[in-house]
Amino acid sequence: MKKDIHPDYRFVVFKDTSCEFAFLGKSCAKTKETIVWEDGNEYPLIKLDISSKSHPFFTGKQKFVDTAGRVDKFFSRYGKKK
Repeated sequence: MKKDIHPDYRFVVFKDTSCEFAFLGKSCAKTKETIVWEDGNEYPLIKLDISSKSHPFFTGKQKFVDTAGRVDKFFSRYGKKK
């Protein structure tokens, strides 16, 4: 293998924010947040919107996402541009 061309992989915790599921894996993604894992060590935290525990393909359940409410919330916060 060529030297100095591969990223520096490290252990990180991936956390699914929709169902509070977390798992330990490796990644080279940068993050500012950390979390104490089950083994007592502190690892960088990467938050996910969806994982195998919440994805309809793996769970067999369709989850309704209120996109219209999100759009209205965005416009109420930032207003419409003219």
